[in-house]
Amino acid sequence: MTAADHPLAAAKYARLTTFRRTGAPVSSPVWVAPAVDGTDHLVVITVDATGKTKRLAHTRRVELQPCDVRGRVAEGAPTYRGEGVVVREPDEVAAVRAAVVAKYGLPARLSDLLDRFTGRTALGRKARAGIVLTVERDPVA
Repeated sequence: MTAADHPLAAAKYARLTTFRRTGAPVSSPVWVAPAVDGTDHLVVITVDATGKTKRLAHTRRVELQPCDVRGRVAEGAPTYRGEGVVVREPDEVAAVRAAVVAKYGLPARLSDLLDRFTGRTALGRKARAGIVLTVERDPVA
């Protein structure tokens, strides 16, 4: 099976939970897409040096749940556990971005454009990073 078959691949948003060194969870809503290389990975694009990339540097443990744009999870929504790895190489980040654009289309392109206009990802400022997720297929009971 590929990541495209994972239940989270169909979710518009997912709440990505990463963990501080203390074990305290920190959640944020993200776009999540199946990797375009046909592997069993889900991917997330983000600005590098965000809290989630810093937390993943010391612990790969993640949890994901389908959510709305504000990160609100519906009652009874499944929780999936897994591991996340931050990728920063330009070709790897490009592959993650391609996966997100393949799933989200115009909104993903407009988000990139807005980031450039606001200087969020302009050259010499904050670079993009990808998060490659290996997520269990069965939700936590």
